Amino acid sequence: MAILIQKLIVAYNEFLADRIHQILRGQRINYHTKRMMGGLCFMVNNKMCCGIHYDKKKEMDVLMARIGEEAYKKTILRKHFLPMDFTGRPMRGYVFVTQYGIDLEEDLVYYIDLCLRFNPLAKSSKKKI
Repeated sequence: MAILIQKLIVAYNEFLADRIHQILRGQRINYHTKRMMGGLCFMVNNKMCCGIHYDKKKEMDVLMARIGEEAYKKTILRKHFLPMDFTGRPMRGYVFVTQYGIDLEEDLVYYIDLCLRFNPLAKSSKKKI
């Protein structure tokens, strides 16, 4: 009798996920996580706030940040900041930040804060029936 062992493959950086959990808990943010877009999303007010994604082109983990168009215009000149483009067309108000842009805790906090400030203004996705 053969025994089949299935290995769970984690598609995102667990260390980065833990860092984001700590920041959100430290700020007493009510959130939950959801697996989507090949990674892990942090949902605040049932809206995507930020997330973790493995970028196959760059071969590295990136922070997905929903910061809105105004913050995007102000932040675009920062290092390690990229338009979020799953389909080859950038998504408005969403960005990727490479691992080098969030190495320091203060940089990760900066992007999480941008996400949290935009969250009340963000529209919820349509519910699937």
